Amino acid sequence: MKEGEILLKVENLHVHYDNIKAVKGITFEVKEKEIVTIIGSNGAGKTSTLMAISNLVKKYKGKVLLMNEDITNLEPHRIVKKGICHIPEGRLIFPYLTVEENLIIGDFGNINPGPNRIKKNMDMVFQLFPRLKGRRKQSGGTLSGGEQQMLAVGRGLMLEPKIIMMDEPSLGLAPILVEQIFELILKIRDLGKTVLLIEQNANMALQIADRGYVLEIGKIRLSGAANELINNPEVAHAYLGVGEI
Repeated sequence: MKEGEILLKVENLHVHYDNIKAVKGITFEVKEKEIVTIIGSNGAGKTSTLMAISNLVKKYKGKVLLMNEDITNLEPHRIVKKGICHIPEGRLIFPYLTVEENLIIGDFGNINPGPNRIKKNMDMVFQLFPRLKGRRKQSGGTLSGGEQQMLAVGRGLMLEPKIIMMDEPSLGLAPILVEQIFELILKIRDLGKTVLLIEQNANMALQIADRGYVLEIGKIRLSGAANELINNPEVAHAYLGVGEI
């Protein structure tokens, strides 16, 4: 695909949990080699959106297209093999496995051919996250929160995905580590990857994103270029803590 072409498209997505309507008919797209962020407060439906794309929760209605292929009803492991990497909220690394073993597990859905694929991709991860290289034989559960987030991202990169979906990568991290995580997301985009970023830290997300969507109570309230959203008085007042509507 060429840069600027639509890689992922979500159409009229609805997600219900019994009588709770978590996502109410949202439509959005992610283009090749861009960072798109979905921002919103707790309970807005951000995590449910990613879970529905990965088919980890049932869709009430809607369609998901990857490179114009309908993947709406594919099983989650088949969606992974299509090239969608989902880095969940809370990281969910394997705490009793080493850093190396966690990364090797990330390769399981990789269908790209090539000799020495695991070593090549692991070397790439260690170049991107030098702190992990020195801890490659260390159990994942003994890493700091920031290092565990790096490991979760590195594990996702082992897949050689077409798109990386990140759910609240800054959650629970110290401010200095938050900055490092967002800098790393930019580096990942510079590697030619496409990123769909879910974040409560709207300010940081909009600073690095190309485009953004504001999700409010299951509906998209605003969308546009990230630099326009960050200067929008309504967004500033509601999500950035400044200004007045």
